[in-house]
Amino acid sequence: MRPALAGNGLDMLSYQHHFHAGNLADVQKHALLAWMLDYLCQKDKPLTYIETHAGRGLYDLSSEYALKTGEAALGIARAEAWFAPAHPYRLRLNEIRASYGPHAYPGSPLIAALSLRDGDTMHLAELHPTEVQALRHTMNPWGPHIYARDGFDLGLAITPPTPRRGLMLIDPSYEVKADYDAIPDRLRAMARKWNVGIIALWYPLLTSGAHGPMLAALTRDFPDALRSEARFPPVRDGHKMIGTGMFVVNPPYGLQGEADRIAAAFATLANISPAP
Repeated sequence: MRPALAGNGLDMLSYQHHFHAGNLADVQKHALLAWMLDYLCQKDKPLTYIETHAGRGLYDLSSEYALKTGEAALGIARAEAWFAPAHPYRLRLNEIRASYGPHAYPGSPLIAALSLRDGDTMHLAELHPTEVQALRHTMNPWGPHIYARDGFDLGLAITPPTPRRGLMLIDPSYEVKADYDAIPDRLRAMARKWNVGIIALWYPLLTSGAHGPMLAALTRDFPDALRSEARFPPVRDGHKMIGTGMFVVNPPYGLQGEADRIAAAFATLANISPAP
């Protein structure tokens, strides 16, 4: 039996993704993640999935937190039609709703769990105590390795993994502003240890341009990486995120085309109105 949706306890002064689950950034990130995992699983060889900032894994879009921001209403509720019924992202959404109800939304750990096969390995890191407790509850049926520790430290410690073939998703909240400065060195160190691994970094596009120097350093260090960005209007007045990006080291064949298709779909949102 699958666990029910976990409770939504809040801890003060800490990032909580259930305010933002199913937003436009999740759409880009999760669609590309589902596509990459589907691509990797087409070959009959085991793989490793690593996630450095896992969150709780499962979200309720009817919760007071999701409704308060309205980001899911401007996100997955509008964007789901961009994906054909057989698209891996759409398949994962349907599976989650069938198991947990029509308002359930999967985080990336659950998208990965439903994509992987017997014989594949999953490692998930989450530092926040409330979130890691919810993550263990959600992911219990699949039995991944879950670590209550800093995700960057785990990513460096666990690479190269066994099996060596695989994918790492790095999805920090960027609430710690030093992340922008530290990520290029951390990504370089992990890629040096795991030169065959697909390493996917999500980042926000901000009105402040804080992401700019980080992306300049990453592009210099990884000239063959995929960099895909999609812009959208602020979801509400004064909101500082105006887009979403994925930087993928060792991108799988065909990912560029899928990323371009999704970015083109985002361009149709140019005239949406922000939430009040």
